[in-house]
Amino acid sequence: MKRRVIISVSDKTGVTDLARRLVAIGWEIVSSGGTAAALAGAGIPVTPVSDVTGFPECLDGRVKTLHPAVHAGILARRGVPEHMQQLQALGVTPVDLVVVNLYPFRQTVARPGVTWEEAVEQIDIGGPSLIRAAAKNHASVTVVVDPADYERVLGEYERDGDTSDATRRSLAGRAFRHTAAYDAFIAQWFGDQLGVHFPEQLTRTWNRSQDLRYGENPHQAAALYKDPLPAPGSVAMAEQLGGKELSFNNIGDADAALSCLGEFPADVPTVVALKHSNPCGVGTGCDLMTAWRGARDGDPVSVYGGVVALNGTVDEPLAASLAKLFLEIVAAPGYTDGALQILRKKKNLRVLRVAPATSAPGECSLREVRGGLLVQDRDTLLLGEEPRVVTRRSPTAREQADLLFAWRVVKHVTSNAIVLARDGATIGVGPGQTNRIWALQNAIRQSTVATTGSVLASDAFFPFADCVQAAAVAGIRAIIQPGGSILDADSIAAADEAGIAMLFTGVRHFRHQG
Repeated sequence: MKRRVIISVSDKTGVTDLARRLVAIGWEIVSSGGTAAALAGAGIPVTPVSDVTGFPECLDGRVKTLHPAVHAGILARRGVPEHMQQLQALGVTPVDLVVVNLYPFRQTVARPGVTWEEAVEQIDIGGPSLIRAAAKNHASVTVVVDPADYERVLGEYERDGDTSDATRRSLAGRAFRHTAAYDAFIAQWFGDQLGVHFPEQLTRTWNRSQDLRYGENPHQAAALYKDPLPAPGSVAMAEQLGGKELSFNNIGDADAALSCLGEFPADVPTVVALKHSNPCGVGTGCDLMTAWRGARDGDPVSVYGGVVALNGTVDEPLAASLAKLFLEIVAAPGYTDGALQILRKKKNLRVLRVAPATSAPGECSLREVRGGLLVQDRDTLLLGEEPRVVTRRSPTAREQADLLFAWRVVKHVTSNAIVLARDGATIGVGPGQTNRIWALQNAIRQSTVATTGSVLASDAFFPFADCVQAAAVAGIRAIIQPGGSILDADSIAAADEAGIAMLFTGVRHFRHQG
């Protein structure tokens, strides 16, 4: 008796070669719908699934393989005599191989303007049932969901007459992951469409993009997984144009730099220099070269070995300036040919083509903790309303612009966070301290230029007046902070005494993870 395979695939890559080689070694091909038509069109003998079930395909193809004549042939345990006797009595032929991949739901919902009805029609029912049945009975049945595995399976059938236990177990595991990811994506899509923000079970899925050499440290294994529908401007979708393979830390830092860059309007030339998840220098200007100089000079020590993200096209003079420093990554939406030639000469410099990050409403941020997962809205808010002047002196127009600039940056600095800025560039950043006065002192201490006349942004309120007093000594002329401390009046009084303008935003931007 010929061995039987059921083939039903949406992705028809390599399927005709697979079927032809199976027929050559004595297999019977059972198929339906578009797959059957494709195989028959290639001259491959195909048994329609309706001949196996004795029941026609119906409901516009919604019901084809959901039948005992199919599933009994897959699920029968070959080592249980009663099962095999029942198959014989029922006239059911065993199925030894199931080759199935699923309706393209993800690709369908990614299309602009897709309707609810169009999306729902791409939810596969028979396919997952076939895959799960075959995977459950992997002791006897081989299941293949990925064309990349065709050659492996064919090689064992042609060489050994059957697949090994190890192969069937491996493919069964892959099959269960495949259907789980498929269902998880559908569940996530339903939740998104219906506005279910924090569901009772969180089901999300990512696809492995690449194995990494190691994680944060050489003794840690790591891999990069991509969202099936990645957000625009994400590092996971960046095109690498030169340099070494991205590392775990490279990817994390590039993501942080692009997120900070995305805080600025696209028509404002902006450059973000970042090191160890924190902006070390950010600059804006009339052109990218001016912005780059502001970012570089904001901390010329920390930028060494850092990541630089730009929101415009890199030309030859800018590339030459960037190439003078040791940088891990340069990320920009475009490069001139001459600029690429210059940057590619630095063999260790990773050159990425990617737009600045943008965040969609409802996007979530995930953070693993032992035994669980913290889920929150991504911090896409900049200002809830117009900042309120709380001091006698109001900021000048120049100070107002610098305050907004510094507020955009401080949102991306690890708490406790202080940013000093002047003329559209950072001059000092104080990240990640256990108290706010230390963050301010560090920002002042590492400032590369005199702080007189600069402005200050704080990601959270001042618990005491000491920060305002330290700012006054440093010659800082304006402050932007959330407000909300029970001792706000003390800070306001200290600012008034020093002639400092201070704004309250009413919005806090803690960032407790890199």
